[in-house]
Formats: sequence, C-alpha cells, structure tokens
Amino acid sequence: MTCIVSTENAPAAIGPYVQAVDLGNMIFISGQIPAFPNSNQVAGSITKQTRQSLENVKAIVEAAGLHVADIVKTTVFMKDLNELDTVNVTYKAFFTEHDASFPARSCIEVARLPKDVKIKIEAIAVRRF
Repeated sequence: MTCIVSTENAPAAIGPYVQAVDLGNMIFISGQIPAFPNSNQVAGSITKQTRQSLENVKAIVEAAGLHVADIVKTTVFMKDLNELDTVNVTYKAFFTEHDASFPARSCIEVARLPKDVKIKIEAIAVRRF
C-alpha cells in the first residue's frame, strides 16, 4: 500500500508532487531545496544550504517514523561541483551527528535548480521490519 508522507517541518511541495511516498519498507523522499519550512526563505552559503536541505530530508524521514540512520541512498544535485569539498564537510558532519552510516550517494552538476538554489538533495530510506 502506498502512503503519502507530509510534514510542516519541511517546505511544502511547490509543484505536482509530494514530499515523500512510503511503500511500507521503502520511503522515497523528493528533492529538498534549502528553504526554511516556516518562511520558504533560502539559506545563504553552500554550507548553510547543504545543512538546510539535509534538515528538510530529516524532517520528512522522521515524519515517516524513521531516522537519519535509515537513509540508504541520496542524490545530490549541485550547481557547481567545485563546491563538493565544502558540501562533503557538512554532509559528513550531518550523518556523523546522527550516528548514521553514510548512505550510497550520487552527485550531479546541474545547470539550474528551483529558486536558483545551489543544492537539492533527495533520498531513499528503508524501514527494517
């Protein structure tokens, strides 16, 4: 059975999609831009944008009843892969803070992202029965 996951602790979808889909054992989290959920304002630096995107993913994962440690795959979309070293520092700290193993990951440079943000992160989490 498919369930829609939604939380006010992450930005609302700005198009014809949902924050996440829960298939029972797998949760597919839509790409999260670094917007603050209350204001939809975007964080500034690539460090702050990375952290906010990850916080938005975390909020959705938690709304599905899971934890950061249940994330098994992320896809990171970036406007400039020259900033990857900076992103990696924040990314590593985030998963380490949550006592989580690093998930599999793909990083892709893109020409443009919604609201002209520098980064967008999507994820897949697994519910262990």
